[in-house]
Amino acid sequence: MIAAIAERAARGTLFQALDIGHPLYAAVTDPQTAFWALVDKTRIHEAGRDPALLAAYGAMVEQFSRELHALRFGLKPSGVYLNPTERCNLNCTYCYLPDSQRSSGSHMPVETLLASLGKLRDYFRSVMPADRKPRAIFHGAEPLMNQAAVFAAIDAFADDFVFGLQTNGTLLDDAALDFLTSRNVSIGLSLDGPVAGITDATRRTWGGKSVHDKVLRAMEKLRGYGSWSVITTCTTENLPYLTHMVELFHANEVPTCMLNTLRCTLPGARGVKPADGDMGKAFFVALDRTYELYQETGRKLMVANFANILIGILAPTARRLMCDISPCGGGRAFFALAADGSLYPCSEFIGLPTTRDVDRFSPCGDCAIRHFCGSPCPAEAFEMNGGMDKIGAFCDFYKEQVNYALRLIADGKADDYLWDGWDEGTETIFVMS
Repeated sequence: MIAAIAERAARGTLFQALDIGHPLYAAVTDPQTAFWALVDKTRIHEAGRDPALLAAYGAMVEQFSRELHALRFGLKPSGVYLNPTERCNLNCTYCYLPDSQRSSGSHMPVETLLASLGKLRDYFRSVMPADRKPRAIFHGAEPLMNQAAVFAAIDAFADDFVFGLQTNGTLLDDAALDFLTSRNVSIGLSLDGPVAGITDATRRTWGGKSVHDKVLRAMEKLRGYGSWSVITTCTTENLPYLTHMVELFHANEVPTCMLNTLRCTLPGARGVKPADGDMGKAFFVALDRTYELYQETGRKLMVANFANILIGILAPTARRLMCDISPCGGGRAFFALAADGSLYPCSEFIGLPTTRDVDRFSPCGDCAIRHFCGSPCPAEAFEMNGGMDKIGAFCDFYKEQVNYALRLIADGKADDYLWDGWDEGTETIFVMS
């Protein structure tokens, strides 16, 4: 294997050079294994033939290949997204679900939900270790539109699943919050602006009413709870305010947030899609601000979608969000239960093919970082760019996230952007300086 590595190096096909925008360091990667190294940027072309690096890498390359292959092709599902209703009480501009479904779709009967969870419990027991519980996330549309079924399921299967709920927050009255927090259900909210005028540009009720203040009240009630988060979906309307968003979240003691790109599967989302360069500029200023707030207060605000990119570089098999790998996690790490009781790889994949492997099409197959970003999302690549063999909607933005992450690693700051104890249970298998 070392001889093969040396031969690839001699042909110039082993490592790809990557300018990460750092004053001192560049990176080299072997995209076939997701290996990377930071090197003196003035010696970037020499690094690919360095005998010590080639020998050290050659000794580990088979293990790296096995681990990456297992991550990409050997996963067993350990979670399910439950869609207990097709309906939503909001009419968000960028929603990936059709208007007709959200306005007049069906609820899942409680009996169907309970029967489905019973079958899912038996399946997960057959593929997961006995000491681990699968995750079950109630998702949307808006799951609390069918609150009775959701709450009945949580009580009936409390011993079998780790439950979570992603909600727009407008239906979280005191009784609902008491029920969910007393059962340690993780709760995710959505808020798109630091003030009502910004939120209202893309998130309102069907009647055009603002929901901003309702979400703020839910955030206030959840302050101090151990397991909650807030998603901001980044659009042309709120992009200039992302720094204000993270300041608002930090002030309200939000443990984790996500500054998500749009899912561009429907025209409404594509109409408010930021350009990649604009998205990156605002996103990284917001990340910089989270670092400043941590330095000032000693309290972190985790930006989970970026943390997943960072952890995908440092410890690929420890990543938590399985959209950013290829083939994507839909149907492999998780699947989705629709309101009619049907199972799909993911809510985005209803009615779409699922075969997509970034190694097999250009330009992803030639990209130095293809296994750090995963070229998400296959469904929006299909709908927006015309096929499963096309790039995702935010290709350049993902590239810049990887560069930003590598700069943090070079500067010794990576831990400040990750959850405490992120490396518990991991093993360092390669270090070279």
